[in-house]
Amino acid sequence: MSGTIVVGVDGSAASREALRWAADEAGLRGAQLVAIHAWDYVPMTPIGDPGMVPMPAVDFPRQLEAEQEAASADFDAAIADALGAEPFVEKRLLEGDAGEVLVAASADANLVVVGSHGRSGIKAALLGSVSRHVVDRAKCPVVVVKAFE
Repeated sequence: MSGTIVVGVDGSAASREALRWAADEAGLRGAQLVAIHAWDYVPMTPIGDPGMVPMPAVDFPRQLEAEQEAASADFDAAIADALGAEPFVEKRLLEGDAGEVLVAASADANLVVVGSHGRSGIKAALLGSVSRHVVDRAKCPVVVVKAFE
């Protein structure tokens, strides 16, 4: 059985466990492994917006590039930590909401794997849950790998 397994990677212990699980499953299935790291840039509020703390003007293109470079470095470090120096994984660094990016990737995947921090109740409600979003909306089966940090 082959196909594509997509795994969300955010650098957390839960996502590293999900990445290891997905890599093992891809090996068993002979499937392609695609690791996705979603990042989102929220620019500082310009001076003069009502109700906001004034911030000095910044070099937006350079700031955006720096954020992307930082996200890429975090992504590479998470993959190396979970899979070693020579992983056989296709890496996709995508800008956007993590839940929405993974749901979009599920349209072309045979399986999506996400980690869960193990939060429940009020913490999950306040912090949101990418895994819940993906489980509810994915176009293919989803495996949630739970890790308690």
